[in-house]
Amino acid sequence: MPVAPLPPPSGWPAPPGSQAVLRSPAGLSKAVMILLGLVIGADLFALWQGNQSYQLVGRLIGNIGSVTSQEIDQADALYGASGIVQLATTLATAVVFVVWFHRTRVNAEVFAPEYHARKRGWAIWGWIVPVVNLWFPRQIATDIWNASADDSSRSRALLNWWWGLWIVNLIFGRLAGRRYSGAGGPEEIKGAIAGLMASDVFNILAAVLAIFFVRRLTRMQHEKALRGPAL
Repeated sequence: MPVAPLPPPSGWPAPPGSQAVLRSPAGLSKAVMILLGLVIGADLFALWQGNQSYQLVGRLIGNIGSVTSQEIDQADALYGASGIVQLATTLATAVVFVVWFHRTRVNAEVFAPEYHARKRGWAIWGWIVPVVNLWFPRQIATDIWNASADDSSRSRALLNWWWGLWIVNLIFGRLAGRRYSGAGGPEEIKGAIAGLMASDVFNILAAVLAIFFVRRLTRMQHEKALRGPAL
């Protein structure tokens, strides 16, 4: 998949009054997929460390004398470090993903300017503005997908599954984080850790589907650009 600017010699005309330029999202898509892989790795590390902490708290509940303060401090430090790694990889991935998403939105405007209900700026702000970020990106992604699709790629099942898991993980993760922050006794801490571990699993699944989504949409735009505008 070339990284060079598109379109091919046949050319795609820019929409009237628009400054949209067709550019390949291939390079950005590779960066996004690599970063999503790092997110998955960070989640796996947090999941493993969460299991260690979960078992440690279970031992503490069963026999308080079987756990030393050093073990507790070490487990807290490692679990906290895993959270920092998760946050760092997530932020880095989010920045590059939004850049890729905006580029595909501009390309989609070249392909089919009539498909878009929202201006291209919302491809960035739609992720940031509270409340609307629960559905604006989904609407924009649908418009991008429709503009980039051909007869063999009309199905949006991949997009729907990815977005559904993303929303579930977003809501569930926030609830699990609040529960963990407010946990007091060992029983509450154990239950909160279980919630965080479940959130990690949702995040891994959402990241895997995001990789497939990025790869599929990038390929769709690449193939459509190579075919050139329909006569």
